[in-house]
Amino acid sequence: MYVAVKGGEAAIANAHRLLAKDRRGDPAVPELTAVQIAEQLTLAVDRVMAEGSLYDPELAAIAIRQARGDMIEAIFLVRAFRTTLPRFGTSRPVDTGSMALARRISATFKDLPGGQVLGPTFDYTHRLIEEDLSAEPPATADPLGPAPRVTDVLGGEGLVEPDGQHGTAGGGGEEEPGDLTREATVPPLSRAVRLQALARGDEGWLLGLAYSTQRGYGRNHPFVGEIRTGVVELELDIPELGFAVTLGAMTLTECQMVNQFHGSATEPAQFTRGYGLVFGRVERKAMSMALVDRALRADEFGEDRVAPAQDEEFVIAHSDNVQATGFVEHLKLPHYVDFQAELELVRKLRAAAERDAARRGDADRDRQEAAE
Repeated sequence: MYVAVKGGEAAIANAHRLLAKDRRGDPAVPELTAVQIAEQLTLAVDRVMAEGSLYDPELAAIAIRQARGDMIEAIFLVRAFRTTLPRFGTSRPVDTGSMALARRISATFKDLPGGQVLGPTFDYTHRLIEEDLSAEPPATADPLGPAPRVTDVLGGEGLVEPDGQHGTAGGGGEEEPGDLTREATVPPLSRAVRLQALARGDEGWLLGLAYSTQRGYGRNHPFVGEIRTGVVELELDIPELGFAVTLGAMTLTECQMVNQFHGSATEPAQFTRGYGLVFGRVERKAMSMALVDRALRADEFGEDRVAPAQDEEFVIAHSDNVQATGFVEHLKLPHYVDFQAELELVRKLRAAAERDAARRGDADRDRQEAAE
């Protein structure tokens, strides 16, 4: 039972002013601009865009500044703004094979057609704090052209399940992708809707679940087929024109995990896939998403579901950090009436227990006196 809150407007207004004061910090320090955040805290911006389900670096930077760096609060702000936007169409599926690459690595093939591209990564740093980053030498790198995806190489020999296969929860079959932002998610979900939920799911939550699959909680033995980050173009079909027009470009990170093979008497053995695709350069999230995606496909391959990462309802229902935050933080709201009711119940229980104890004491004394 929720209790309506009345009054306290002056206190709330003061809280807002204090929030603004804390957000600004020391006035002697130059104010942080959204442009600075968008240019220098790009990974934070990318995470907010990915989990906010809206590709807009400038808006995400503003949200981070407004939220004082609280990422979930910033994601909340972006999602709230997203609900105000009109929808005028659906773009064509992006072709990640034609991506202008900034990074591309594979753990399955050393000599890739097009080569391995390390790109900007923390992977080979020493994790030593550098107090002065201004002395770093400038480095520039032009995006590379398209290169074939590793899974396409395996797919050419029929060694991995076909790309784009997103069967129903019951297994197999293609279906029109749904939209979880417009339709209620009722399990079992299609793989397409599951991937949408994972794409906007909390990075920490997915990372923990992905880690659990590697520790043995779920059937997952993966290889990183490929991780690629780069820019793709968005195209929209215009029926009046009879052709598609380019709307713009966005940075994406795609991960294809190559997992344990599957086969049957009628189907030759082939590797299976786990798939991850997110806005921006959110590599850890894309890898976690691919691991969890494969774990959630247990039913498709007739595998036993024995681990949390294989439980669709558990994974999807708890992946949304905005929903989770709302439900947890609502506990801060006044629950005076509810608590008073439970407090009264506890007092009644304690009084009843004391009466029972007193009655047992009287009975014991009576028995002792009778015996004497």
